[in-house]
Parts: sequence; structure tokens; C-alpha cells
Amino acid sequence: MSYRNLARMSAVVLLAAGTTAGLGTAAAADSTTDDAALSPGLVTAMAAEFGIDEQQAEVRLAQEAAAMTAAPVVEEAAGAAFGGSWFDPASGDLIVGLSDPSQAAEVRTAGVRTVPVEHSLATLDAAKNEIDALSRTEAAPLGIAGWRVDLESNRVVVDVVAGAEGPEVDAFLEAATATGPVTIAEVAEGPETFAAGTVGGDPYIINGNTRCSIGFSVQGGFVTAGHCGTTGSSVRGWDGTAMGSFAGSSFPGNDYGWVRIGNGWWTEPVVLGWGTVSDVLVRGSNVAPVGSSICRSGSTTGWHCGTVQAFNVTVNYSQGAVHQMTQTSVCAEPGDSGGSYITGDQAQGVTSGGSGNCSTGGRTFFQPLNEILSVYGLRLVTA
Repeated sequence: MSYRNLARMSAVVLLAAGTTAGLGTAAAADSTTDDAALSPGLVTAMAAEFGIDEQQAEVRLAQEAAAMTAAPVVEEAAGAAFGGSWFDPASGDLIVGLSDPSQAAEVRTAGVRTVPVEHSLATLDAAKNEIDALSRTEAAPLGIAGWRVDLESNRVVVDVVAGAEGPEVDAFLEAATATGPVTIAEVAEGPETFAAGTVGGDPYIINGNTRCSIGFSVQGGFVTAGHCGTTGSSVRGWDGTAMGSFAGSSFPGNDYGWVRIGNGWWTEPVVLGWGTVSDVLVRGSNVAPVGSSICRSGSTTGWHCGTVQAFNVTVNYSQGAVHQMTQTSVCAEPGDSGGSYITGDQAQGVTSGGSGNCSTGGRTFFQPLNEILSVYGLRLVTA
């Protein structure tokens, strides 16, 4: 079945019965069926966030669900010519970049739109990996905010903090641009992690003095950000009672961890909507393409939405670089670290950090969920 047929079928189901569809990954629990209902309020919140009506929001959610299913299929069909895929909200199409136009006919049989690109995703990833290697040899200066593969421009982009200068910045940029198709962009400020000091009523507290947010329930506990605690760190819940402790943690380099719980606490396949939307059920962890809508839940700022902007991002925090993150336009603030990112009913990742705030706007980065599940051998709890 083609991508467009999947989207049309999902849209009809959504408009008729308020349902959505999606398939889980091998690391996740079995995902939803075609008649799984959308969580109440999600469509209303999506419409308000993106300035569209509720019918348009339902259609977009259906198109994004179809794109999530089609993305791995077209990547395999494109082979070495694959230049990445991204969702176009204006048309509802999944767009596939191809460095070899002879592959276009086969890829289009999936109902997607193809565009010619100069470089394959493998070429872009190789250049980005070389920059990662440079930063492992010698830490990138703090004037470098990070670097990422930008699919639509078909380039690796190095983000430089406005006003950053000096021989270390110049040397890093010279070495980075020599690795391949690399361009330089300016950002207003550098990234920070979003952990916070203890505040009454917080969802979970680490070692009695740091607050973070729960990501997603897994069998035996929950996943969250690695910078929130080290392996063995004690965790208490919003009511101050003992929950458990960090069973694993990795930061920097990565930003993931998981907490094994006990003491009467249990897991639920739910992301809090904080009154903005009804609590959202989790039914799988299909990866949302670049360009898709995405929403975040955190204990400081509640529920906010935006767009997936880039995969394979290296974020240069003051504590060290973190690799293979996803960049979004969603805002966050201290205390939101570890919280959930979700598209429709598909879990995406946990909040790492970013810049800006939820008053003036900003950008954030999350640690993709499926990597966490794979590394620790965890199973996502789903509805």
C-alpha cells in the first residue's frame, strides 16, 4: 500500500471515528491498532499550536502517522542514493532526497515525493562524524553551540553562538568545514541542560536536590535524561516517597538513563497533558520524520508543541558534547529535563536541553527513545 493511500485511509478513519494508527518498533511493545482512539484534547491543542482548524489537525496527524510508517520503507528502497526523508506539512507528503535520480521511479512506488540532492545521507553523516571525532580529540570551544545534518539544505550545519570569536573558534570552524559539505549558521545563545533545584510537588527528585521529569514508562521503571542522575542515584516521587534509583545513566556523549522503581510505584502508558490536553496514551515508538509536529511534557512548563527540525545533532554543552540528538522548535525550561516528546501516540524521546524559554520561544534537543530501549534492553509500556 502506498504512503498516500495510508494517509488517506488514516484520515478517513480519523474524521469518522477520531482514531489513529501506528506500528511499534522491535524495541518497543506492540503498537496500536487502526481503531485506537486519539487522546481527548490532542486535536484541539494541535490546532491551536499550528493555527489550523481541528479537521486540518486530524488530517495532519493521519499524514504524519503514514509518514512514520513509510520512512523506513523508502530508505531501504533508495539504498545508497538515500539523502534523507522529511515531512512537508504544506502538502502532507513525505519527501525523499535522492543523490541518484535513477532510483526515483522505484522510490515513488511508495507514494512519496522525491527531490534530487547532491549528497547522500551517508556522505553527510560521514562529514558530521568527522566533526564528532574532532571534538573527541579536543573539546569544541563553548562558542560552538553544536552541529547537525540538515536534510533540506543537504548540508552539515555548524551552529556558532552570536559574537563568539577567537583563535579556538576559528580553528574549529576551519577544521569542520574541511570535512565535507559543511556550512556555518549563527544562533542567539548556546545550549544548556534543563535540570533544576528542588521545588515542592515535583514529579521526581534526585539525591534530594535536583528535579527532573519522567520520560516514558518501561517495564520495571521509566526512562529519563542521563544528566539528571548517575547510576545509583536515589529517586523520590512528587510526594517525597522513595521511588527507586538510577539503574543506568550516560552523560555526556549520550544523555539517557533509566530508573528502576519499587516501593509501591507502578508504570502507566501515559504522558501528562498538564490540563492543556487530556493525558495522552502511548502506543508505540515509530520515529516521526523531520517536519512532523511534536509535543513535549515537562514538570516546569507543562505541555508545549512544535516541529521536528533535525536528526543526528551534536549538542555542545559546557559539560561536554552529546551526539545523535534530535532538534525541535519546542520550548523548555529548567526542570523539564528528562520529560516526554511524543508525536500523536508515538513516543519519540526525552528532553535533554536547549536554549531560550517558553515566554520568548527557543529550541530544544531530545535523546531519541529507541536508542535508550536498545542500549538497556528495555520494553516500552504501551496502551
